[in-house]
Amino acid sequence: MENKKSQKKIAVLLPCYNEALTIEKVIKDYRAAFPTAEIYVYDNNSTDGTGEIARHCGAIVKREYAQGKGNVIRAMFKYIEADCYIMADGDDTNPPVPEMADMVLRGEAEMVIGDRLSSTYFTENKRPFHNTGNRVVRWLINTLFSVNVTDIMTGSRAFSYTFVKTFPVLSKGFEIETEMTIHAAANNLRMVEISTDYRDRPEGSTSKLNTYSDGMKVLATIARLFKEYKPMAFFGAIGLLLTILSVCMLVPVFHEYFMTGLVPRFPTLIFGSFLLVVALLLFMSGIILEVIVKKNRQLFELFYIRTKR
Repeated sequence: MENKKSQKKIAVLLPCYNEALTIEKVIKDYRAAFPTAEIYVYDNNSTDGTGEIARHCGAIVKREYAQGKGNVIRAMFKYIEADCYIMADGDDTNPPVPEMADMVLRGEAEMVIGDRLSSTYFTENKRPFHNTGNRVVRWLINTLFSVNVTDIMTGSRAFSYTFVKTFPVLSKGFEIETEMTIHAAANNLRMVEISTDYRDRPEGSTSKLNTYSDGMKVLATIARLFKEYKPMAFFGAIGLLLTILSVCMLVPVFHEYFMTGLVPRFPTLIFGSFLLVVALLLFMSGIILEVIVKKNRQLFELFYIRTKR
């Protein structure tokens, strides 16, 4: 059994953009933790020599010209073949956790999430509003998709071959971690969290994540995926709001009509009726799209079974 496990191929994936200060240490740490693994560094147009340093340290260095972490992950997942994939950031904030690979190789999870928020994140992280942003994103995803994930935005993860080859990467930037979590939740793929340490970036190393612009992209991604994976809930909620507004506008009009036989407020009647029609169309759209989503899930299950190793 141990021999069979040792034959499994592990790939360490390190997406990097200007991480010359930390990439050497990260490679050494992950090589020590996963001595049989192949370490891939995807250089996303770095200008500080990150790729050269990584190559000197013995990593397999590739270059991805389309800017953005999502674009890098798409290339990694497309071209790299392995039984277990370990993803980490090149900024030395995610210490390696060998147990993450063990869980994937034992078939206990399709994705293992390195949970920073239950350990040292809130004390180590010095960037303003990041803590609040993490809490907001966590609450939204757990509420909308009925899951219980502590750390949504972590870049420390492990994946099975099946997850990697069935995950359609649509995001281009830092929304990728959110998309991974929602994909697993919506398709009932087993996620497991392991508490990991977090250490803030060393002095001189700067984060590429913009709190406000990237935060808005993450929120937009959550809304988009909620609409795509749960269309009845999405369009139904909007339809319900319009129905309530329509009823509030039409009730006084009909009350006056039954009391006096007159309709003095025709604009209110027309606009309220228009809102009611739109609400009904939204309900119908939600029902139709829900059927399509269910069919897509059935097709995904068939593809998932065929891809399973």
